[in-house]
Amino acid sequence: MTNSQLSELLDFLRFPSVSAQSAHAPDMKNCAAWLVKKLTRAGLDACEMATPGYPVVLAKTPRDPAKRTVLIYGHYDVQPAEPLELWTTPPFDPQIRDGRIFARGSTDNKGQIFSHILGVEEALKAGPLPVNVIFLIEGEEEVGSDHLRAFLEAHREELACDVIAISDTGMAADGHPTLSYALRGIAAMEVTVNGPSHDLHSGVYGGAVANPATAAARLVASLHDDEGRVQIEGFYDDVRDLAAWERDAAEEAPVRDSDIAEQAGVAELFGEPGFSALERIGGRPTAEINGIGGGYQGEGSKTVLPAKAFFKVTFRLVPDQKPAAILALAEAHFRRHCPPGVTLRIERGHGGDPYFADPNSADGLAARRALETVFGKKPSLLREGGSIPILADFREILGRDSLLLALASPDCRAHAPDENFPLANFDAGIRLNQALLAELARVTPQ
Repeated sequence: MTNSQLSELLDFLRFPSVSAQSAHAPDMKNCAAWLVKKLTRAGLDACEMATPGYPVVLAKTPRDPAKRTVLIYGHYDVQPAEPLELWTTPPFDPQIRDGRIFARGSTDNKGQIFSHILGVEEALKAGPLPVNVIFLIEGEEEVGSDHLRAFLEAHREELACDVIAISDTGMAADGHPTLSYALRGIAAMEVTVNGPSHDLHSGVYGGAVANPATAAARLVASLHDDEGRVQIEGFYDDVRDLAAWERDAAEEAPVRDSDIAEQAGVAELFGEPGFSALERIGGRPTAEINGIGGGYQGEGSKTVLPAKAFFKVTFRLVPDQKPAAILALAEAHFRRHCPPGVTLRIERGHGGDPYFADPNSADGLAARRALETVFGKKPSLLREGGSIPILADFREILGRDSLLLALASPDCRAHAPDENFPLANFDAGIRLNQALLAELARVTPQ
């Protein structure tokens, strides 16, 4: 990593490219234009590709039909920075402290994708790359990638590749090489519990009219048993059990239950028995209440029986669960357990399939060799608890698997105030890109 490369990353981070906030639309466009210029200077054929939302930045090396093609995916949009008062320094004025860059987007995903850009740029100075490279860098990942699937379908031939590389996941431990081979899917739902036509005096009507807030609480409580196992009938029917090698990999990972408790800031962990915290996070499905409300929320007391209450729930899914099927089971569960005197309005939200790619495939082994070359130790194999729904679209439309090579430290604070990216990871990412491309070039096409 040179001073010039670091300076460029800081310039990239100064763009407040917040896709969720329309006020930042000019910043989004300026950031995309900056990326195109950078990729062009790096020696690639780069351009902006229009979508109904923010543009996709596409860049390519000249295609040699004798070489394999690697598509490298990332995103230039970032999460909103609020609450601003919790940042030590302004989120779009990147600062370096204690060997880390502090800025919104430093880890998610600008620092990680820029490492790959610089790796390719450095390698091109020495001559042709061992593979063809396509960069696909979108501007809507943080708002659901709503237009990317249609983009992939429209440009399927142009994006034809042999494998996809992504650095948008987390390391098992600080500085420890990590290949994530699976991610959980997601399915979202909001339930509104309706009772009387208007808020009622709790003294006049209490005991005679069903309370929607109480009914909502009962429905939420019906989701789990006392040990945290989901109680929706059929919920586990399609769950693929963890293989023996997966449980061994989780045991070998340099992260213990106590580490996860410390990261979460809790004194004690909780969850489905028979699994470590790492196995629960990556390999078991969940039902999580994301929000619940109803009735008076102001200061002091107000003796009302509320007209309605609500809760929001998301299900994290594992292979081979399907979002639509899980939402149908959940809706049937809530209607079956609905207390008398109230009615339910259930709205199904967004969904994304879980993802699994064999880390023992030829490309998986190549990625593992690249990680070991750069970090000097055997990489951990992890299932990620989060979701990247576009991976399923890559597989379905482009017919290729994705290699998830982590550069994010466990304490990177992505999506939170004081997001940060270690300078060591930035430097390692540049070298990882070059090692990865060299290893993938040696893989015999299947």
